[in-house]
Amino acid sequence: MSVEQKPVTVTILEKEYTVACTEDERDSLLTSVEFLNGKMKEVRSNGKVAGSERIVVMAALNIAHEYLEHKNNNQGVSEDVHEAIKRVQAKISNALESTPG
Repeated sequence: MSVEQKPVTVTILEKEYTVACTEDERDSLLTSVEFLNGKMKEVRSNGKVAGSERIVVMAALNIAHEYLEHKNNNQGVSEDVHEAIKRVQAKISNALESTPG
């Protein structure tokens, strides 16, 4: 059973694009477009970058940087949680072993 993709017209930096997506992906696509459009407007408003191609590249670099920073920060948190779980498991095992059976 294939999922039907429908065209969705979106606007990014005052230009329209048509993208095919499923109905389930539509909200996510529109959220992504809003996010990207905001990043591109932010780069453009800084005034240091001219030309839509350069704005796209700078916005993509900013998004990639934020993504990698977020990923690295969450990896550390994930490792901390994993270590805490191991300590709790060890305490539970020790408690069960020392409990008279």
